[in-house]
Amino acid sequence: MADLQGFDANQVEPAGDFEPIPAGKYLAVITESEMKDNNAGNGSYLQLTFQVQDGPYKNRLLWTRLNLDHPNAIAVEIARAELSAICRAVGVLAPKDSVELHNLPLVIRVRLKKRKDTGELTNEVKGYSKKEAPALAAAGANNTPPWKRAG
Repeated sequence: MADLQGFDANQVEPAGDFEPIPAGKYLAVITESEMKDNNAGNGSYLQLTFQVQDGPYKNRLLWTRLNLDHPNAIAVEIARAELSAICRAVGVLAPKDSVELHNLPLVIRVRLKKRKDTGELTNEVKGYSKKEAPALAAAGANNTPPWKRAG
């Protein structure tokens, strides 16, 4: 048994529903990272937790696993390529520890994938890019440097 004295559900918002978010691009940050052993016990993966930073899905969490230590060389190659994309997106090209990737904004591309075991839809992070600076995006759209604009 657990002591729940002092808890009042009237004072706490209930947990929301955990349906997958729609496919698309989302501004996010990595909030957690951890190396974990794989189920077969013959390798390990880096699990990254992403938190959406804005929009209607703000604060939703998504996860990805990078098989950095695995007997399948192709799995390792794919994981290293994804890690490279993440590093480039956050501007940390040679991290010594995964914590160096935390809390830096990047854009993640999320897709929906059908689970083989249950047939339910789930989210999968399948792309990483730099967050565009608003001033640069506006300058690019206008093709006139900001210092030459009237205003």
